[in-house]
Amino acid sequence: MKLFKEINSIHQFLASEKRENKQIGFVPTMGALHNGHLSLIKKSKAENELTVCSIFINPTQFNNKEDLEKYPRTIENDIKLLIESGCDVLFHPEVNEIYTENETPQTGNYGNLTHVLEGKFRPGHFDGVITIVKKLFHIVEPDNVYFGQKDFQQCAVINEMIVRNHFKLKMNICNTMREIDGLAMSSRNIRLTKDERIAAKAIPSTLHYIKNNIEKVSITEVLQTATKQLLSSSDLIKIEYLEIVNAITLEQMDQFDIETPAVALIAAYCGNVRLIDNIILTD
Repeated sequence: MKLFKEINSIHQFLASEKRENKQIGFVPTMGALHNGHLSLIKKSKAENELTVCSIFINPTQFNNKEDLEKYPRTIENDIKLLIESGCDVLFHPEVNEIYTENETPQTGNYGNLTHVLEGKFRPGHFDGVITIVKKLFHIVEPDNVYFGQKDFQQCAVINEMIVRNHFKLKMNICNTMREIDGLAMSSRNIRLTKDERIAAKAIPSTLHYIKNNIEKVSITEVLQTATKQLLSSSDLIKIEYLEIVNAITLEQMDQFDIETPAVALIAAYCGNVRLIDNIILTD
């Protein structure tokens, strides 16, 4: 696996690969890799001649400085996992390679996609996401990009950014990888204590309850019951949001309609660790 830390170096290398008409797959990450990330690498390797992974903890998408400082940094193990998975290229730049001094994130009018859910509770988060992903797309110039469904809203925002900026690439959203008990794989899971880890499995159980009952009762009732059940499952759980929205527009739904794409999304604290998850409600 080739490791690059500078934009010019990786750009020149990939340009030479493109001259040989090699198709490039790209998996952007913030490191602390787990099997969810590695499944994206695997899919990229199956569909492309060259697979690139980036590891960059993007400071502009953290509205909470403490959260940025606590984000897991496991680069030595990450490199080991990428080599074992057969990744071809790792781009691992320093912050000053990506951002100029005092550079601020780009903002764009993405409407409801960036104002609700994560956007509501993490002001400025998606400005940082849009800024870094756009930079990485320009650096790597991939043919295919791979993201996990766990970050459902992020995928919607990036998809819109791709359309608006006329990027000639394909967005691939892959199924969320889960632990045996159903908890969505996340880099943040390693911060959970033993008790918090046990409590956290109630989060995916709550989403499955919603999916199993959404056609039986009203949206209001299913959300009320799901909220009550989740909060009563453990004192360690605090819900930030639990909503059922249109899977395309992310607008809240008053009534469930099997013909309308719908998704249930949750953000909850388990102790001091913030976890997100979602489940598609319509096939």
